[in-house]
Amino acid sequence: MNREASVAWKGSLRVGTEPMTTESRSVLRLPLDRINWITSSFLIGTLLLTLTAVPLYLYHFGLDWFQVALFCAMFFACGFSISLGYHRLFSHITFKASWPIRLLTLVFGAAAFENSVLMWASEHRRHHKHVDHDDDPYNISKGLFHAHIGWLLFKLNADQPYDNVPDLQKDKLVCWQDRHVQWIAVVVSFGLPSLLGFLWNGWQGSLGAFLIAGVARIVVLQHCTFLINSACHAIGRQPYSTKCTARDSLLLALFTFGEGYHNYHHEFQHDYRNGVKPWQFDPTKWIIWTLSKIQLARGLRRVPAAVIQAAQRERRLV
Repeated sequence: MNREASVAWKGSLRVGTEPMTTESRSVLRLPLDRINWITSSFLIGTLLLTLTAVPLYLYHFGLDWFQVALFCAMFFACGFSISLGYHRLFSHITFKASWPIRLLTLVFGAAAFENSVLMWASEHRRHHKHVDHDDDPYNISKGLFHAHIGWLLFKLNADQPYDNVPDLQKDKLVCWQDRHVQWIAVVVSFGLPSLLGFLWNGWQGSLGAFLIAGVARIVVLQHCTFLINSACHAIGRQPYSTKCTARDSLLLALFTFGEGYHNYHHEFQHDYRNGVKPWQFDPTKWIIWTLSKIQLARGLRRVPAAVIQAAQRERRLV
């Protein structure tokens, strides 16, 4: 597989910054010549299967506790791997983790079908550096649809450099995952649930696990992640800063493993906590804290309370 095809498969492509020409092909103002067909087919195909094949399976075979438990297990394993691993551990280095935690988050993070951690972190660091501007991959200024999923559906330069993740390029586990992310994703997302379903209830259980814990789980989890890029820049309060569009929302935190406190995160991106108040719903920070108590995580980074309070006072004076 050549580099362009590989990058396209990983889905990092987004709307280009080059102006449309009169010769560009378009339908309903969609630039057909810049559609990332591989990524678009996967995102739309899994959604259509979730809306059609999953209801048909439930109608014919019903839903048992095993399918519900397997969906939840895969959803939380992959979801926390994105929030705890891809985001707070690898992208922002808010703490350090032992190799078993790093390996688990790399394996189950791949199963979220959100690219390799190397590509994910590179895009995310670029987002923080250029938030709300043209070089922001999921720039909310281009619209809610673009920030949510449009940036994935359309092409940009396939050779986006990894110049902002030199630290991760030195990590052997991260590089291993980047080389094999497609196969890891397929095996863990589809192969593992199907095998467990077969062991539970033969071909019927295998089909159900493939559709429910595999396909439907991917769709739900991806759109939870996408909400951070879109809704978390449009819904909620700004108690710490108005420098960018990021906002805090308890409602969104409930669907994003505690990532909904996005205004705090953009102001203090190197804090391992997003919900900094003790009562705020941030299960990811609780897991990180727990891992530190059993010696599986260390070096948890926290912004001093005085600095947080100063930011809040300054914000109230604006």
